[in-house]
Parts: sequence; C-alpha cells; structure tokens
Amino acid sequence: MRLDKYLKVSRIIKRRTVAKEASEGGRVTLNGKVAKPSTEVKEGDVMEIRFGEKMARYRILAVAETVRKADAGAMYELLGGEEIE
Repeated sequence: MRLDKYLKVSRIIKRRTVAKEASEGGRVTLNGKVAKPSTEVKEGDVMEIRFGEKMARYRILAVAETVRKADAGAMYELLGGEEIE
C-alpha cells in the first residue's frame, strides 16, 4: 500500500492530501530513509513523522485497504514521541 494512503486509512493523518504534502516535504521517514508518497509500506516497517515541534515514531502492525475508525489504532504501534493530530 502507498504511504500516503496508509497514513489516511490508519488515521495517523486525517486527510490524504496532507499525508502527501508531508511525504513530499521530507517530513516522513520509513526505516530510516526519507519516504515519498508512493513508497510501499509493509508490516514491520518503522515510520517517523515530524510536524513542527512534534515528532512520532510508529511500527506498522497491519496493512488493510479499508478499516473502521474504531479499529484504525490497531494498524500501528506508537514507539515514541507525541501522537500526530
């Protein structure tokens, strides 16, 4: 699954356009490398997102095309930092 779509489906970032802009701006890394919006994500990857002063690290636990809002939190594990809103 594409990185920008994963960020939206998992509800880490609420809108796909914002997720795309964050990726294009170099604020998202995947396994230590700067990630583009089209970068493929898979289970076990470690993702880091920076928004201003906030920084968060996540481990991807599941990849699914559609998820109910109540189940979206089970797609990732927060490893450190603050939850991005």
